[in-house]
Amino acid sequence: MPQLHRRLSFVVPGPLDTPTGGYTYDRLVVDGLRDLGWHVDVDVLGGNYPHPDAAARAHAAGVFAGLPDGALVVADGLALGALPAEVTPHADRLRLVALVHHPLALETGVDEATAAALFASERDALTAARAVVVTSRATAGRLDAYGVGAGDVTVVEPGTTAVPAARGSRRVDPAADLELLCVASLVPRKGHQLLIDALHQVRGRRWRLTCVGSLTLHPETAAGIRALAAARGLGDRVTFTGALDGDALAVAYDRADVFVLPTHYEGYGMAVAEAVARSLPVVTTRTGALPDLVDERSGAVIAPGDLDALAVALDRMIGDDRHRQRMAEGAAARAAALPTWPQAAAAFDRLLQRVADGDLQR
Repeated sequence: MPQLHRRLSFVVPGPLDTPTGGYTYDRLVVDGLRDLGWHVDVDVLGGNYPHPDAAARAHAAGVFAGLPDGALVVADGLALGALPAEVTPHADRLRLVALVHHPLALETGVDEATAAALFASERDALTAARAVVVTSRATAGRLDAYGVGAGDVTVVEPGTTAVPAARGSRRVDPAADLELLCVASLVPRKGHQLLIDALHQVRGRRWRLTCVGSLTLHPETAAGIRALAAARGLGDRVTFTGALDGDALAVAYDRADVFVLPTHYEGYGMAVAEAVARSLPVVTTRTGALPDLVDERSGAVIAPGDLDALAVALDRMIGDDRHRQRMAEGAAARAAALPTWPQAAAAFDRLLQRVADGDLQR
């Protein structure tokens, strides 16, 4: 594709520095595409997605209407799935690529009517896209129900950055309590309540838990989890830091001994990949891409929502030093096979060139 045509509009629901996995993916793909010679304009919509109010919808409509005919556009699915009326009028004149981190209707904690409305909205919005990018094979399989065929879907897994192995909590004090780390916004889908209940079952073990993640995305859930930790008598053993990024997040990973994410559903699981990249043993659930990231040599993968299985896995990981060391060695071996961010950007680049050249038409 000629250099003149390597121009892209990337539409996102909020600022790219928002500390969640989805925004991190978007930001690092944008950076990678720029490194490959793309001119990328980032259009930030603003609003409470995936539930925009009238003002947010009007702003989004103006953004899409203002893009020139033939523009190549990537739209993050958190916004796109809520905007069928705003994007479908432009399906023929824009070369639109949908980026689906995970289907909106699969968010835990939404009622049946809301889930049905989100499903219908996202299904209709995806008809405007000439191609769909997902972050895992598991998500690709989910989109058949949305009328998106396998030939229209490209999997571009998140990358990782080469980082040193976590040194753990006992590098200074061999008698320190074991440090458990969970990196996830405090929202219903991530399973923090299950984690607190499981840790209550193993309260006789020596451990501390650090929960890194937004306390404001779903304030009711965050308040409930903090209250549950106090009610279970674990308030002095569980720390809620709020969202962290950059050096502060790297420090949290470095001092951890075990990573745990008992999520109910995950499109990919970037925090788990980051833990594996740091050679951390992992306890997580059998959903999305997580079974591909963690195997029996690098951690424990249990059924979502299985409290007893989570407690057993944590008990062994905390209490058996040899087992935990074997899992760390397995994670180190798995880390070597993880994709990198330049590889993710290159895969995105190949797809965008095909769309720009007219090879993909829906």
